[in-house]
Order: sequence, then structure tokens, then C-alpha cells
Amino acid sequence: MTPWLRSSRHFPQAAVATPHYLATAAGLATLAGGGNAVDAAVAANLTLAVVTPYMCGPGGDLLVQVWDGNLHGYLGVGRAPEAATLEDVRDRAASATFPTFGPLTVTVPGAVRGWFDLLERWGTRSFGDLAATAIRYAEGGFPLSAKGAWYFDQARRVYDHFELPDFGRAYPAMPEGGRLVQSPLGRTLRTLAADGPDAYYKGPIGAAIAARLQECGSFMTEADIARHEGDWVDPLVARFAGLDISELPPPTQGVAALEAMRIVDGLDLPPDGPERAHLMIEAMKLALADRNRHVADPDAMTIAPTDLLTDAYIAEQRARIDPAAASSFPLDTQSDGGTVYFCAADGDGLMVSIIQSNFFGAGSGIRVDEWGLNLHNRGSSFRLDGDHPQAIGPRRRPMHTLIPAFARRDGEPALVFGSEGGHQQAQAQLQFLTRIAVDGADPQAALDAPRWTVDPASGAVAVEDRVDPEWVDALRAKGHTIRTVPAYGHGMGYAHVIEPTATGYRGASDPRAEGGIAGL
Repeated sequence: MTPWLRSSRHFPQAAVATPHYLATAAGLATLAGGGNAVDAAVAANLTLAVVTPYMCGPGGDLLVQVWDGNLHGYLGVGRAPEAATLEDVRDRAASATFPTFGPLTVTVPGAVRGWFDLLERWGTRSFGDLAATAIRYAEGGFPLSAKGAWYFDQARRVYDHFELPDFGRAYPAMPEGGRLVQSPLGRTLRTLAADGPDAYYKGPIGAAIAARLQECGSFMTEADIARHEGDWVDPLVARFAGLDISELPPPTQGVAALEAMRIVDGLDLPPDGPERAHLMIEAMKLALADRNRHVADPDAMTIAPTDLLTDAYIAEQRARIDPAAASSFPLDTQSDGGTVYFCAADGDGLMVSIIQSNFFGAGSGIRVDEWGLNLHNRGSSFRLDGDHPQAIGPRRRPMHTLIPAFARRDGEPALVFGSEGGHQQAQAQLQFLTRIAVDGADPQAALDAPRWTVDPASGAVAVEDRVDPEWVDALRAKGHTIRTVPAYGHGMGYAHVIEPTATGYRGASDPRAEGGIAGL
């Protein structure tokens, strides 16, 4: 714990940051009412499930790091059905590659169990109390922002293209300012408040999920859903710029973020600009290539994740970087995500780094209408290549891009941070953490700064169009394929940071999102 927070008044004594203003308000109200950081994070998450159902909700997964004087990791990651053998899935997929959408991409959703597991360990408020704001917005509605209307429109276009009608029926044309009412989702939250997680995993909600998925061609059964448990894990730790950075272990891509940071940490970094960006892009390519080759369900991996972080291996990787020329290391396809990252901290020093996701699009495109559930498609990270560690198999967990992060300095909390954005998550972390830890930038300035992202399918680099054209020309001269994208877009990730200081908390919220950070 951090006792100095109880008496100091220079900075806020509690804080919460989310990508939507209504969720930030819900988390802040929880803190103001005497709830702790975990209470606030769950209240914010439940509100996000209602106001951003295209990104997260009870049909998705949940991953967390919590500091309570020690650091705890949690994987609310579901498994594939018991009957999902490689051969049978290949037959149903009728394709050489694993599908991006549809019933085969749905693993058991882990978020609901995760909410209750967090509250059982740290919560001071009931689920029902924390869900009250979300239920009010679900049953009474809330006005859609321009960004929200855009997300709904984009998701409908995706599902229309793939002839998946569930989403479009549930969310017809949603204009900015229109009131979105989701009574079935409110029913789910009320049922969970009354009956707990067993209503989801061993009761009527789980039965409805299994029935809908089987109707659509999934192998999922009620027994698969009933077996689900979250996993408490030890985070992976690596040194970067004088900080000990903690990321969740596989099946997440946390090791890729750490690998890139370790490679960069041993480089003589030039000032912020194209020369620095080149080195960081090359480090990120190496780390993403390793992620795609190796990271999977730990039970299926052929190497230990720590093998990618040894001094000898990092030195080998660092030596592969040519300061004068871009590489063409083989990467792989990995979809962008529909995900929310958020964080919270309180006056007793309890800090939460948390991420929750439906994944690409708004999930699988399969919906359980009577409960208002959009089922995620985290299973789209599986493969149909039986020789690859990411191959689908009975009760396997897919590779996850979700990586809530935490940093310590000399054993004490230094930063709670993370970003949504699929493969961009590790890349965004590397960029803004370098600005904070190496350059000494204020967290908000670090998040405001322009970003780039490497496309794992092609190796091309997208750069926000507010970057100096000469900066772009310098990267092209080194052989990078560069495309500029509109500034402050979704593809660069929505990041948030909370920093404990000697006089309280300060933090930052990504200007690309429609949320914010608020404190008491």
C-alpha cells in the first residue's frame, strides 16, 4: 500500500481513466461514494459494456493487473470447446485459414467470472451497487456521441459484408444524438446482481449462449461454459529505462511488448524523430514476428516466454537491426481489436490496470438477443495449421493481444498504463513509455504525441498525418513502406496512464478516445 496518499492534497487522492466519459463518471462516482479502485474499475467496465457494446461487454474476455502492495495478474480468458478438435474444426471452417467471424471464433467468455473474482478478492461494494449506473443506461438509454454512431455504422458494414445479420438487427441505423436502449442487456446485469456468476456459467444465460452457438455451427456446450475458471498468474517482468515493466504472460502478447522494450533499452536512442522511430519500428517487427511464431496457450507453446527475454537472445535480436535500412522480416495477419483499456487507483494505494474486449469488429457477429450479448471472437487468433502452437484444439486458449501493464521503480509503483488496439497495444506502449521514461515527458504529452503502427500482415507502417512530412520522407529513404492516416484515429490505440507521485496521482487520457481521466 501507499500510506502517503491518505494525507497529501497536492494531486488527486484517487483517479480513474477510461475511453468513454460516461464510464469515467461512473468510476469517479464510485470512488466518491467510498468505493476502492477495484470497485471503480468494475463500475466503469459495466458502464462501458452498455455505452460501448461494440468494444466490450459480458460476451467478452477480461485481463487485469492489480497492485495491493504486491502485483497480481489475472487471465479471464476462455477456452475452446472440448469437442473442437483440429480435424473437426477444419471440416466446419471449410477454409484454409481460421475464420475471423462466426461461431467457431467464440471461446467461453471470461469477463463475467472476472468481475466477480475481482470483487471477491478486493471489492467493498456489491455487484448490484456497481451495476446500477450501467443498468440505468441500458434500460433508460443514453444519447450516442458522433464517435459511437460511427462505430456502430462501421460494425454493421463489416457484418453485412460477411452476411452476419445479428448485429444489424439489434442495432439498426444509430444517428448521433439518438437514444440507445438495450433492455436485454439490462436484464443480464440485473440477473447477475441477483444470482451471481452461476447464472451466466451454470444457469439460463450460459444455456442460451450454448444453444445459440450450436444453432450457428459451434461445438460449444453448456458443460464447456460451466467449466470456465479465471487464472491468477504471475506477470512477466523486464527492465526498461530504469523501470521494471510487468506484462501478463501467454496466451497474451505481453512478452512481445517486453521483448521490444528490452531491444530498445540497449540501443543508443537518438532524440525523438525519424531516426529513433526507425530503430523502434525495427525492434517492434522483431518482437511481433516472435509473437506470431511462438505465443499461444502456454500448454501448446514449444518455448518458455522467458526464452525471448534472455540477455543473449535480446542481444542477437538487437544485432539484427540495421540503423540505415528497413527489414522485411516475415510477419503475419492479426486483426485490429474492439477493446477497452482503463485504469483506477485509490487513496490506499490500490491500483488496477484492466482491459476488456469483444475483439475484431464488435465480436464474432453472433448475438444472444434475449440477453443482449454480443459474443466475442478472440478465437479468431487460432490457426488451422496443426504444426503451429496457435492451432485450435480442445480447451485451448487463443493468443490474446490484451496486455494491461504496470511499472515499478525500486519496487514501488511508478505507472499504471495500457492501450487498446489489437497488435497496436504493444506498439503504443513502447512509444508513449519511451517518451515518459526516457524523455521525461508529462504523461499527457506522451499520449498526445503522434504515433505510428506496424501492420503485422505487410510490415508497412502507418503514421498519423500530423507528423512532419520530412519525418516521413526520412523513413521512406530507409526503405519503409509508409502510409499516412488521419490524426487521432482508432488504429493508433486509446491509451491511459495513472502515475503515483509523492503528493498523489496524476495521469493522462488518450485524446483519440472520448473519455478522460478524473480524480478526487
